[in-house]
Amino acid sequence: MIDELLADAEAKMDQAVAHTGGEFATVRTGRANPAILHRVMVDYYGTQTPLQQLAGFSVPDAHMLVVSPYDRSSITAIEKAIRSSDLGLNPSNDGTIIRLAFPTLTEERRKELIRLVRNLAEEGRIAIRNVRRHTKDDLESLEGDVSEDDIRRAEKQLQDLTDEHVKRLDELLLRKEEELLEV
Repeated sequence: MIDELLADAEAKMDQAVAHTGGEFATVRTGRANPAILHRVMVDYYGTQTPLQQLAGFSVPDAHMLVVSPYDRSSITAIEKAIRSSDLGLNPSNDGTIIRLAFPTLTEERRKELIRLVRNLAEEGRIAIRNVRRHTKDDLESLEGDVSEDDIRRAEKQLQDLTDEHVKRLDELLLRKEEELLEV
């Protein structure tokens, strides 16, 4: 029973780290990265549709991203969605594809993005701690069925899991900050 609770907690913590890593990928750096467009929703015939379902992406060089719509009639809707997103990109289209030029980031924008990434990391840490708290409550509810020593050992293992996952999250944060500070 205890092993199942710990395995479940580890799986949920892994998901929290993976989710936070995915959120980091959507934060714009000075380099072209198609992952930043994953949150962009396009009004496609009255339905909010994720951009990746409407177009393919290619990266011809480090500062250019090309969006190739599958349906040419959606090009203006895609362009409008990118322009209205909070990415700070100015799309230009030639009737068949949309080009996104990634200007170099200003020092102020870099600091803003680092604050955003740190907030995302804190949300990830909170998710990990919530998993720990719920699992700890579940372990304490086993008292009476399982010896107190087993519960204490399990709580120590749970804390070790939590520390390990928070450390992984901090490493991801450090890498993302370095990427943002890179000129």
